Amino acid sequence: MAEKVARLGIVRDKDTMLYVKDGTVWKVRRKQPGVPKGKPEKVADGGFEMDNNYIYFVDKDGDVSRAKRAVGGQKRKKTAKKAKKTAKKAKKPAKKVKKPAKKKRR
Repeated sequence: MAEKVARLGIVRDKDTMLYVKDGTVWKVRRKQPGVPKGKPEKVADGGFEMDNNYIYFVDKDGDVSRAKRAVGGQKRKKTAKKAKKTAKKAKKPAKKVKKPAKKKRR
């Protein structure tokens, strides 16, 4: 669950992307084919210090929120299909190929 860090009330639009860097909110035009790369503009100064254990983002209300960062991810369970494949590969011995006998020349 996210917690609000700064109430800024930024108005969002679909053509720009908002991001938080060093406690400041920036916006940049979204990359589209045939359009040159946009330069970032400073939108608002949040006035807070960032912690590396959290991810900071602009939520749907236009405020800066943070959520606990998932470090290392989560271990996945092996599916029955994958376990079966690895078992088959281990049991199957390599096939020997017989070479045809050479004919003698007279």
